[in-house]
Amino acid sequence: MMTDEPVSRRAVLAGGAGLAASFAGCISTSKTPPGSGSDEPATTGNSGGTGTERPSPLTAGGSSTVYPIADTASSYWEANAPPSNTEYWGPEQYGIDTEQSLADYWAGRYGFENGNGGQAPFSVSVTLSHSGTGLEKLRDQQVDIGNSSAPVSAELPDASEDELATFENHVVGVDAQPIVVSQAIYDAGVTEISAETLKAIYKGEIDDWRDVPGYEGPSKSIQVIGRAAGSGTDTAFRANLFGDPNAPIPGIDLRKGENQQVKTVVSSSDNAIAYMALAFVDDSVPAITLVFDGKRFVPGENLGDPDYPLSRDLHMYTYDGTSKKEAAFLRMIISDYGQENFVKPTGYAALTDERRQNQLSALPDPQ
Repeated sequence: MMTDEPVSRRAVLAGGAGLAASFAGCISTSKTPPGSGSDEPATTGNSGGTGTERPSPLTAGGSSTVYPIADTASSYWEANAPPSNTEYWGPEQYGIDTEQSLADYWAGRYGFENGNGGQAPFSVSVTLSHSGTGLEKLRDQQVDIGNSSAPVSAELPDASEDELATFENHVVGVDAQPIVVSQAIYDAGVTEISAETLKAIYKGEIDDWRDVPGYEGPSKSIQVIGRAAGSGTDTAFRANLFGDPNAPIPGIDLRKGENQQVKTVVSSSDNAIAYMALAFVDDSVPAITLVFDGKRFVPGENLGDPDYPLSRDLHMYTYDGTSKKEAAFLRMIISDYGQENFVKPTGYAALTDERRQNQLSALPDPQ
């Protein structure tokens, strides 16, 4: 059994993003329907022997916001560290009583046997696009897990209720979207912005920084950056700020498909403003305070507040139920161990104990 006691953060596995990035473009083009042979545990013995065929890989794709969580988790899974390696596993720190290596333990809870030569019982690969694409690929059985930073109902608005019900939602963390500006704009005095001013900028009603309160500088056009249509970050921004996931925001000058691309544009410009996932914020893209309904939401202080208007859940969807293979990987991420190692280090908020237990309870029961 796992405990809910807090633990100290250990080092994150080096090269997580790079390792998973090497899988880009290598996602399987067909998903094995849940319950079919290659998605089920082997039925013949394999404790390092050669008598059992290794199950097909687990594939995930979609949101660039959820990507750091899934990518880091897949890196740990593939490394399959032994329990003595407390930097990456150390199960006793989480109240887990096992002598198995990391992936062997989580997969073993669903009947998968140890992989050969220390490898994981099955491999996991994660690719990067955006939420809408990930959910479409999931629906078309091109991936096993569709990563999304917005609900499927917002990403696939034309889907019927019956089709939406086929998507199985697994919430793995919480993101608070910050508003970021170019360093030159921050240095010129724009360290906070009201929701009303932000709306006016994205509607195209304000297009010069001199019309933004706090700015002390010459006339300078505002470069308004947005995420691509179909991005969960974009959908969440419209829904949370404007009250409609399809709200028009004609003031946008440039759209980018990934958070990394938004970060590059903002950091290399001297007049940009953007919204992005919290995990991608650093000194090159300063986040600013958002004033909403009279309350100041300050980066690094209270963006995790449930009242923060740009907060959203992070999802890893399965389709037409959740297979044992999918459940094994998801249980690892949603567990206390996963929240401490894959969610918090990326800059996102972990699920509360109650939410975490509810998400674990919704997964198929382990053996």
